[in-house]
Amino acid sequence: MTLQQIAQIIAAKLAGKPDVEIAYLLTDSRTLSFPEETLFFALKTAKNDGHHYIEELYQRGVRNFVVGTKNFPSLPDANFLVVENPLVALQALVAVHRAQFSCPVIGITGSNGKTIVKEWLYQLLQADYRITRSPRSYNSQIGVPLSVWEMSPQTELGIFEAGISRVGEMAKLQPIIRPTIGVFTHLGDAHQENFSSMKEKINEKLQLFIHSEAIIYEKDNKLLDIAVQQSGLKAKSFTWGKTAEADVQIIEQKTEAGKTAITYSCPKFVIPRSSFLIPFTDIASIENALSCLTTMLYLGKSSETIAERMATLEPVAMRLEMKEGLNNCLIIDDSYNSDLSSLGIALDFLVEQAAAKQMKRTLILSDILQSGQKAKELYRIIAELILNKGVNKFIGIGEEIYNLQSIIYDYLEGKCEMQFFKTTDDFLNNQLSNNQFNNEAVLLKGARSFHFEDISEKLEAIAHQTTLEVDLTALVHNVDYFRSFLKPETKLMSMVKAYAYGSGDIEVARTLQSAGVQYLAVAVADEGVALRNEGIHIPIVVMNPEIGAFGKIFDYRLEPEIYSFRLLEAFRHEAARRGETSYPVHIKIDTGMNRLGFSPQDVDELISTLKAQQTLAVRSVFSHLVGSDEAQFDSFTQTQVERFTAAAEKFEKAFTHKILKHILNSAGIERFPQYQFDMVRLGIGHYGISAVDNARLEEVCTLKSSILQIRRVPATETVGYCRKGKLQRDSLIGVIPVGYADGYDRHLGNGVGKVLVKGQLAPIVGNVCMDICMIDLTDIPAVKEGDAVILFGKEYSINNIARSLQTIAYEVLTGISRRVKRIYFKE
Repeated sequence: MTLQQIAQIIAAKLAGKPDVEIAYLLTDSRTLSFPEETLFFALKTAKNDGHHYIEELYQRGVRNFVVGTKNFPSLPDANFLVVENPLVALQALVAVHRAQFSCPVIGITGSNGKTIVKEWLYQLLQADYRITRSPRSYNSQIGVPLSVWEMSPQTELGIFEAGISRVGEMAKLQPIIRPTIGVFTHLGDAHQENFSSMKEKINEKLQLFIHSEAIIYEKDNKLLDIAVQQSGLKAKSFTWGKTAEADVQIIEQKTEAGKTAITYSCPKFVIPRSSFLIPFTDIASIENALSCLTTMLYLGKSSETIAERMATLEPVAMRLEMKEGLNNCLIIDDSYNSDLSSLGIALDFLVEQAAAKQMKRTLILSDILQSGQKAKELYRIIAELILNKGVNKFIGIGEEIYNLQSIIYDYLEGKCEMQFFKTTDDFLNNQLSNNQFNNEAVLLKGARSFHFEDISEKLEAIAHQTTLEVDLTALVHNVDYFRSFLKPETKLMSMVKAYAYGSGDIEVARTLQSAGVQYLAVAVADEGVALRNEGIHIPIVVMNPEIGAFGKIFDYRLEPEIYSFRLLEAFRHEAARRGETSYPVHIKIDTGMNRLGFSPQDVDELISTLKAQQTLAVRSVFSHLVGSDEAQFDSFTQTQVERFTAAAEKFEKAFTHKILKHILNSAGIERFPQYQFDMVRLGIGHYGISAVDNARLEEVCTLKSSILQIRRVPATETVGYCRKGKLQRDSLIGVIPVGYADGYDRHLGNGVGKVLVKGQLAPIVGNVCMDICMIDLTDIPAVKEGDAVILFGKEYSINNIARSLQTIAYEVLTGISRRVKRIYFKE
């Protein structure tokens, strides 16, 4: 579209050239790829304001902007479309774009499974249609229009997902997706907090299908079934379920050896009985597969085609994994995903990580299969994308990319180092050596058939099979959960001490900084120095400053907690010696912890001392609650708040500058939000541990391992050191490579601890050894060597281990040793 056409659609006042053509829409300045043809929408959110990035984008070549203010900067050759609300304008523009296409569009909503069903439908139908689909989990008020804008005259089928969190949102997404076929996936409790009832949430989601010709859902879910029947939707229902009333009746499900056989009938399509096999056994995957089955039947696919394709379903890689590589490299593993949309997202992530770590940018890319585009045009776009993202080294793998390398050379020669190989084995056998990559962020982006996991394995720095997975998307989700208790002006300080509670301080701090946290806090200066060296620029408070570390505090602009007169005088003296003035410090008041801090009785003298000097400036005054997580201490919590308030008011009266006040920790934010003052401190809550309701939080860390060996041990034998593992029956014993040297507590031995294997609990047998422990697999069917083991995580909470040890989750998480590889991922 031209800017003139867009201005008419979104009712904008155009200041600039009307005939400029737009191909790309942008809402995040970090994801810019093709500046000349891009239109930037300056969205204002609770965390940020896109108007702040206009001049930066202008410097990077963008000339077209949709703004919500008449006071836009004066920039030569820039074009501005002035609207009342840029987000509403974005949605209106894409709704008109969507109306230009008459091809079928599948719209997917539900509480869980939306992305899996979308991706599986893509796998199952890509041989029949040229498909445009939502990249990853782009299902929000912003993500949906950005997804639907990708529809083109070549699109033969659209598949888009829609997620909502409150009433009124689906009405904005419906005209953008305008699905001809609706799919309602699993109904659960996600985002239930913003709805008065489950029925209200269902009715809101059903708004997506008001103009659909058909809606596909599970007939056995009575609440959903009744809501559909009462909704007044014109769409005809096409349902699946075990009930005889379902259009697709599930006759039998049989799980064996990691696969599930499903038998069904569908009288509407004259299928008295048919079956198919999927390579999954969990309930969620079975439900998602049945949604796909019913959709394929509705689209007229034969039972034979369905059976053939269902057997080849592959797990959906919904995340980018980050791993430490050899020679100071960072490996970004997206090796199960290869299409043009996800390539752009992954390259943005590469740029972000490489810039933060001051590394070169390397892309290893396979052929992009079944893109629906002509090969020459596809690789021309890819070459332009690589150029615009500043990739330093490009390695192409695959017959197609090898044969078309001249197209890429035309764009990148002299600007990017390039290599091409016909197969992954060619690359591994002929070129890959330990010294080929140095100080590089390496993005692996390959279709599954290219087995890029083999490249990842070669490049990884640590080969230990026990890993701690850190879900950065869940981390941000949890931060937003705690923010929901706060006023917009209340600041957030994130505690990242103790290696970010064992999860890895650098990546966690970088994610929190990006999420808009205003302060970080560490225990000792060395932790703050490490963060500064990795590009963390927001204020960092040192909670336990040691006199010997003052030099580092000043050199790296860290802000110390001051808790005693002795520390105050020592730090003031060093600041004066260095010629500092108004250096920020944070004053701790002891209101009942009886640990560190000034007593309330010391406050008057403390204020007099501080007013008598100009070297230091009080940035905040704070205290620490003793028992905010337990109702039995609520009266003492009230006492602490009263003591703190009295002390803080004296500071406010004594100084003219703004002094931040804070007392709430994670539990306090949930239970006493009325005492949030100017700032709160979030610690264990980052990781999904709640004092009130864990259901709304997501566990961030998962400790995983795998089975090294399985052996049959008769009841007459014992297992492990000192013959502690006594058996009551002939048993199947598995060995896993995790022990107390990894941080898995020795007290979990002899049946105290349990791990999760194939969805079932397996007890620890015998003592936990330094590097390994043994588990009882006797009651777990079809288990084999190499199977995954979950020691704690979303499927088996870390709280279970804490209870077994009669301790707290903090101790378990911070105890995971550094030799356990941390793997970071984002959905």
